[in-house]
Amino acid sequence: MERKQLGMTDLVVSKVALGTMTFGEQNTESEAHSQLDYALERGINFIDTAEMYPVMARADTQGSTERYIGSWLKKTGRRSDVILATKIAGPNVNMPWIRGANHCLDATNIRAAVEDSLRRLHTDYIDLYQIHWPSRNLPIFGANSFNPQAERPAVPIEETLGALNEMVQAGTIRYVGVSNESAWGVCEYIKQAEMQGLPRIATVQNLYNLTARGFETSLMDEACYREGVSLLAYSPLAFGQLTAKYLDDPQARGRLTVFPQNWSPRYVRPSVLAATAEYAALARAHGMKPAQMALAWCYSRWFVGSTIIGATNLEQLKENIDAADVVLSSEVMAGIDGIHAKYTNPGQ
Repeated sequence: MERKQLGMTDLVVSKVALGTMTFGEQNTESEAHSQLDYALERGINFIDTAEMYPVMARADTQGSTERYIGSWLKKTGRRSDVILATKIAGPNVNMPWIRGANHCLDATNIRAAVEDSLRRLHTDYIDLYQIHWPSRNLPIFGANSFNPQAERPAVPIEETLGALNEMVQAGTIRYVGVSNESAWGVCEYIKQAEMQGLPRIATVQNLYNLTARGFETSLMDEACYREGVSLLAYSPLAFGQLTAKYLDDPQARGRLTVFPQNWSPRYVRPSVLAATAEYAALARAHGMKPAQMALAWCYSRWFVGSTIIGATNLEQLKENIDAADVVLSSEVMAGIDGIHAKYTNPGQ
């Protein structure tokens, strides 16, 4: 398994990361442990989770994902074999079970979140600690148009960084990152770090797949390249759409059918379905499964530090990891770009 350095850190991670947001909802503790065992067997050393997981977010399951990872770490004693990343939830009044309805990204919440994650994970340090989504007004999770009229009070970035710095100084987190961020946000984090002598962000974990290439078209790639920030690509299969299973069977079992009422409409837009059909046809014309092509493409992008994959069973996990060995031809790459020109970021 190829490994890459994240940002300007000494973290060297597998180009495939194990995403875990199904642990505790679609996967039992035993199944989660089996996935972790298999991932390490295949050379993956990077595990990504979050305090709000599993998804769908509910009060009675919140934190279960970290607990399952923690029980595995305690059982196996393999903490030193993995780079462990987790995330603090940004403000969301619909999740009052996470430190109350007014939880935010200030020192009190960050300290409490870190302590809770450490306890659940059975570890005394977190390698990469990420802001799951910003405190400020920003179009995310399917919204893609900035609205100044939606401005709201927010914890300043320098205050959040200062609180994270306390955790770095205490040795409970090693490096920091952001998620669901914009080019402006990345640059503001870097600016404040340099001005205030605070930790630089190492990573940005953003949506990136064949139907959502906004990381490129918003100039995030340039900002991250020049500032030494690595992309952690999430949802590389567009919540299963790019496997084409829903094209073949609209009621196929998966996140979009198990929890149909809870997902952003971006995953079922007509343009997403049309693009998916053409990507699937291209893959099959070249002897590949649609998921194989979609993942191989994402794994190959120069600015991706690691691609976060998820699975609900070991067969899926094996196929997703195997795609890391696929090299796409120039003809396939040209075909992908042609479809992208026709359907530009319908899933963004």
